[in-house]
Amino acid sequence: MELSLFLSMLGFLWVAAITPGPNNMLLTASAANFGFWRSMPLMLGIMLGMQCMLLLVAFGVGGLINLYPALHLLLKIAGSLYLLWLAWKIASAAYEQLDTDSPPPKPIPFYQGGLLQFLNPKAWLMALGAVASFSLGGNAYVASVVAISIGIASVNIVSGAIWLGFGTLIGRLLRSRRAWKMFNVSMGLLTAACVLLIWH
Repeated sequence: MELSLFLSMLGFLWVAAITPGPNNMLLTASAANFGFWRSMPLMLGIMLGMQCMLLLVAFGVGGLINLYPALHLLLKIAGSLYLLWLAWKIASAAYEQLDTDSPPPKPIPFYQGGLLQFLNPKAWLMALGAVASFSLGGNAYVASVVAISIGIASVNIVSGAIWLGFGTLIGRLLRSRRAWKMFNVSMGLLTAACVLLIWH
């Protein structure tokens, strides 16, 4: 893949990765509630889910969504229900001081971050768009898919770290139970609002 094409692809992927959406809302809420490092498994799950999705799209499974519109509708419904469930979990999270000596509740596990990608039509469209726009034909196809995979991993690491850092900072500023609850409810509502993006 030529450098100019690779940089264009990075620009496309960066905009998709850094803008607010389900993944970034979850990362922010998790870091605010549990801290940067305890939220790292969630970020790694999101990244692995995106990589698996990219490979599925690049090697044919993604084409089924285009061939059978009913699959796309089912994906939207499942993704919406899953996001609403996660939004409820965030909004109803118990108050926790990060420096407490008592055992803290568990953050969103690794596998749920990966699962979210497969139920997120926007993530499917991002993978489809990246493969359709930036893959090369013929013998260069596999190499171009590898380049796209590297690009997605790179932007996900940077944007994920930024959103985790933002959430960690917010968590340190939230000292009262009331402020904590207001933040979690706000993040839950924003996550639920991402359902509107799915149906846009």
